[in-house]
Amino acid sequence: MKSLGELLRELRGNASLREASERIGISHNYLRNLEKGIDPRTKTPINPSAETLKKIAKAYDYPYEELLKVAGYLDDNDKPKLPELTEKDERDIQKELEKIINGLKTGSGFAAFGGVDIDELDEEDRELLIASLENSLRLAKRIAKQKFTPKKYRQ
Repeated sequence: MKSLGELLRELRGNASLREASERIGISHNYLRNLEKGIDPRTKTPINPSAETLKKIAKAYDYPYEELLKVAGYLDDNDKPKLPELTEKDERDIQKELEKIINGLKTGSGFAAFGGVDIDELDEEDRELLIASLENSLRLAKRIAKQKFTPKKYRQ
């Protein structure tokens, strides 16, 4: 599989860095760094944002999902590579889940689930609702960790 830099050089073809960067909407220095694959300041691999990859895909009429794969954001199963959760993250998720569940009880101010208080749901529906909320919180936490962890601390 090609590296992102190799693919970008191929897509650019005979165009100069300046021409290509104007077409994409990024600086020519940034495009040069992407093609080299190294951030010259930190000497570490450069990871373009999803927004930059969208610009590149649009400029070259290249499939966005393929760029995500080449950049390492999607694996072969098209699942995002997200950071794992720590024990602290798990505790935070459980606390937030408890707040949400308590909020779904009568008189708490939150909207009831489907017009029914969570305590009025049968056991199976209640468990499914809680599992769904917990999975949503887990995914949101992992996406937030991916998005807000500085690049130098990512593994």
